[in-house]
Amino acid sequence: MNKALAVALVVAAAASGCATDESRAKRAKNPAPCPPVIVLKDAARMVEFVGEQTLENVAYSAEFVKAELDCRYFSDRPIEATLKVEMAFGKGPKADANRHAFGYWVAVTRKDSEVIEKVDYLLPIEFGGEEKMRIVTDKVDEIVIPRASKDISGTNFEIVVGFALTPQQAIFNRSGKSLKFPEAK
Repeated sequence: MNKALAVALVVAAAASGCATDESRAKRAKNPAPCPPVIVLKDAARMVEFVGEQTLENVAYSAEFVKAELDCRYFSDRPIEATLKVEMAFGKGPKADANRHAFGYWVAVTRKDSEVIEKVDYLLPIEFGGEEKMRIVTDKVDEIVIPRASKDISGTNFEIVVGFALTPQQAIFNRSGKSLKFPEAK
């Protein structure tokens, strides 16, 4: 082995030994999978009515389409996660504006157990002109899931999402009633 190659290998080995915990964490595999993401069935959609619960009286609607979680954890540090939620928003016949704010929440729970933390979000949606439906992806970057030790994996937790509903909207969702809009395919 020539002297220049040996020096280069020693320098490379020394540089890799000086890597920060943060850079090692980015290269290291998670010890186990991310927590599952669950869209709460009773809060998976939101329909806002003006008057009776009929298709003609819908002002706005929303529905979760997809939810994906990306997480990272290293050693005994908390799990850091990023959530992307895709939602479909509708503007019905009783809508009074092209802009409407929709509320949803994200909760971190122990699996099948208590809520550790719940955060509310308000997402303003702009409908253009005669546009009746929009699909939007929102990203939540700072979800922190505490762990007592490095042996606790993400599978011990759940990320639960849902729309912020009025009591009447929750009852409508639980009733199993469905509205199909002619424009929706």
